[in-house]
Amino acid sequence: MLVPMRAILETADRGNYAQGAFNVNAVAQAKAAIEVHEMFRSPAILQGADLANGFMGGRTDFANATLEDKKRGAKRIADAVRKFGETSPIPIALHLDHGKNLDSCIAAIEGGYTSVMIDGSALPFEENVALTREVVRYAHPLGVTVEGELGVLAGVEDHIFSETSTYTNPLKAIEFFKKTGCDALAISYGTCHGANKGRDTKIRREIAIAIKESMRHEGIDGFLVSHGSSTVPQYIVREINAMGGKIENAHGIPIEQLIDVSHCGISKINVDTDIRLAVTRNMKELFRDNPSLRESSSIGEIYRLLEANLTAFDPRVFFPPIMDTVTTGNIPDADVGSIIDCVERGVKEVIGTLIVQFGSYGKAPEVERVSLEQMAARYREKGI
Repeated sequence: MLVPMRAILETADRGNYAQGAFNVNAVAQAKAAIEVHEMFRSPAILQGADLANGFMGGRTDFANATLEDKKRGAKRIADAVRKFGETSPIPIALHLDHGKNLDSCIAAIEGGYTSVMIDGSALPFEENVALTREVVRYAHPLGVTVEGELGVLAGVEDHIFSETSTYTNPLKAIEFFKKTGCDALAISYGTCHGANKGRDTKIRREIAIAIKESMRHEGIDGFLVSHGSSTVPQYIVREINAMGGKIENAHGIPIEQLIDVSHCGISKINVDTDIRLAVTRNMKELFRDNPSLRESSSIGEIYRLLEANLTAFDPRVFFPPIMDTVTTGNIPDADVGSIIDCVERGVKEVIGTLIVQFGSYGKAPEVERVSLEQMAARYREKGI
């Protein structure tokens, strides 16, 4: 069933493990993500980024997505999650990743999201507080979880660009929680957006520890989030490059560091790049092993896009020829079905691995099955 993300984070915090949060950009990805979480009896947090909503709204040039595109896409993602997850035995939260403004958050909530992130990290502190508080005032009366961000991560992801990072000040994090009433806070402590995080990336775990300990002392009932935390599996990068890809300097966060911080106050770990890599590798393998598909009337253009964009690994670069399938789940023929199989297997490979490594397997029965209406009542009682 669908639940507010807060219910899942409460269980992770109580159990001293981290819950993976996985980005989806297609109906097939949502389906596969839910199925693999069910297999491991793990709670699930599925994420649709702000611009992913634009893409799912049918906008292949999603960087230029309008609010109407995002509204349409948010509903499509939410409809897919409800279709495959509403009667699921595991608790599922659908979370907006990197909401750009209040309108983006409203579009997601109206579409059916149970949680939203508002990213005001590039703003001065007080403006970030004001924007986040505005989203909290809209979302909490509806029972919807709110995540904010404080500190700037380096790297590139959709519309998030920064050459350098600014670490989160633990004292400012406490002030941010108190002033905004947000449920969760994404912190900057050494992670980085994108596939080029650097070979020797090192998380400053002491920042997470300091914030979480301060929260306990101040009686703040909130959760910490790690963005930019893909592991960028080197075996997948090697496999892509062996088939002619040109992915260079691709390094992620060592899994050992992520496991470590999952016991240092981090309750949610965001992963996107790993899924993109696995899906792209699977599609390249499909055309390598089945040359006749290169001339397919329905998916041949995907092969040509793969060959023309050897440095790319975001499947959204290659999906335009099958946008109806991507956005609605309709599979018109066997060739398109073979691409969707690539998508689903890639999602399951990455997510299944991380469910085990992060330690959320078997935790689904421990999550309280709370509705949005029940959570809204709790917020009212607490005055937030």
